[in-house]
Amino acid sequence: MKITVIAVGKIKEKFFSDAIAEYQKRLSRYCKLEIVQVADEKTPDKASDLQNEQIKKKEGERILAHVKDGAYVIALAINGKMLSSEQLSAELERLGNQGQSQIVMIIGGSLGLSKEVLDRADYKLSFSPMTFPHQLMRVVLLEQVYRGFKIMAGEPYHK
Repeated sequence: MKITVIAVGKIKEKFFSDAIAEYQKRLSRYCKLEIVQVADEKTPDKASDLQNEQIKKKEGERILAHVKDGAYVIALAINGKMLSSEQLSAELERLGNQGQSQIVMIIGGSLGLSKEVLDRADYKLSFSPMTFPHQLMRVVLLEQVYRGFKIMAGEPYHK
């Protein structure tokens, strides 16, 4: 299985980069992982709703340029479905059992995801109704994917 994480913006802090690298290493036992960073748009202070939508649309176009036809797309969205670690593991296992070899997980920018990206998503996943820093969300997502593979393998990490 190949998992591609597409995320808006660059990782700036070394501790986030180190954590991401650690989970990339751990996940290499279970899947092929690719992380794609797309440029974020500068958001002016007190941007209008129209400006915000235009920013999300530009970022969305960059995201969708990396989504291959046939990929199963999971968009991280605040209004998505919340799952336990075991449920996420079961969902990944189900996709693998159905022969889905390409899973794309998308983390939007500070304004969220464009309508076009959300429309392309096969599944909308929420980690919480709270807002998290986008850099931290990459670490959390990778940790949960890793935990999911450990659960699938019957290994004790999830305890």
